[in-house]
Amino acid sequence: MTALIKKLYASDVVRYVFFGGCTTLVNLISFFILRKAGVQRDIANVISIILAILFAYVVNSKFVFQDKCETLRDHIQPFCKFVGARLVTMVVEVGGVWFFAEIMHMNDMLGKFITQFVVLALNYIFSKFLVFTSGRK
Repeated sequence: MTALIKKLYASDVVRYVFFGGCTTLVNLISFFILRKAGVQRDIANVISIILAILFAYVVNSKFVFQDKCETLRDHIQPFCKFVGARLVTMVVEVGGVWFFAEIMHMNDMLGKFITQFVVLALNYIFSKFLVFTSGRK
């Protein structure tokens, strides 16, 4: 069993799916809590995305792509690229939630859940090929 876990952990795709799932939970749970607290949908959506972006940078840098940044200064450029890429997918996500809630008349939580699949795929592509390139051999 340990050998299987080590083999799976060796794949950045498997690590990304696992930590991407954790990031999605941060996003969905914070959105749910904010909505239950009465925060307006679009504001709750943006706040939950920002929380997820901060969480995602840490886990993607350290565990998924195992970036070789050693100092805080080393993180500045990849963090800026990461945030820039996530701002692009945030537009996709906010637009997707709006589309499902307003146009499709779907529950906003369900619309948020559905958009996560597209966002997850785009975030992996951006992170792998644009942001975390210094850790590659």
